[in-house]
Amino acid sequence: MLTTHNLTFSYSPTKHFQFPDIACANREALLILGQSGTGKTTLLHLLALLLTPTAGSVTINETDLTTLNAAQTAAFRAANMGIVYQKPHFVSSLSVMDNLLLANYLANKTEARDRARQLASQLGFADQLGKRPNQMSQGEQQRVSIARAVMNQPALILADEPTSSLDDENATRVIGLLRQQSEQIGASLVVVTHDQRLKDAFQNRVSLEK
Repeated sequence: MLTTHNLTFSYSPTKHFQFPDIACANREALLILGQSGTGKTTLLHLLALLLTPTAGSVTINETDLTTLNAAQTAAFRAANMGIVYQKPHFVSSLSVMDNLLLANYLANKTEARDRARQLASQLGFADQLGKRPNQMSQGEQQRVSIARAVMNQPALILADEPTSSLDDENATRVIGLLRQQSEQIGASLVVVTHDQRLKDAFQNRVSLEK
């Protein structure tokens, strides 16, 4: 379960964000909506431990992440978080299969080829595992990103603008895949976006205001 309390972050004395408390249980999905300038990317980076809050706490399954040192933070992120970036970031010299297995390597887990094949089958790119990512379509790359994010069965899945460049049909498909995967592995799912089309797909919503 993910919870935050009194979370704030300052880039400078004149650029300061104070975020509402959020809670997202296991197998639950949370939509965080916000236009440009409302701090939604900053909030995502705080949840992902990529930024350190000025004040407040981020807790995942009873671990207060703000109490961890740098090494503990890196290890916790690798073992407990899966991130779906707005633009896929792959190692271009590796195959799709090896990009998926890299997630396990970074989490200090044994290579899980069977899991990679299972996810590829579920997400519809089983015949693409031997390709390089740049040989795939944008939609296929996005599905690989989802598979990579859940390879280690994380406690938290974070998705950054996963539908902003997609048409209605593919946006619905991607959100469905994310929710399906989070429910299967018992993870909390947090989607951060400005895409108003997603409001009806989430009962649990938080809107950020300037």
